[in-house]
Amino acid sequence: MKEISTTDVLAKMNAGEALHLIDVRTPQEVAEGHIEGIDNIPLHLLEAKLPDLNKQTPYILVCRSSARSGQATQFLTDMGYDATNMVGGMLAWEGPVK
Repeated sequence: MKEISTTDVLAKMNAGEALHLIDVRTPQEVAEGHIEGIDNIPLHLLEAKLPDLNKQTPYILVCRSSARSGQATQFLTDMGYDATNMVGGMLAWEGPVK
């Protein structure tokens, strides 16, 4: 499974890279604080949302601690998507939160 640190994600954002972040937490968790511009697809809905995702787009998966996003990353990878887990999740995130 591909992984990326929170500091590397923040550096890419600060460099102006267009990132496709998917937060797999519940809407309630996301409402408490999230990375701006992130798409919220709760883990339990990810399979149903596959038609909305592009296999050519690299996705970075985010959750609270990186456990659920790790599951999501493995699932998407198994389904043929380019997915990377953000290690440490929002607990390790030191960038701006909306």
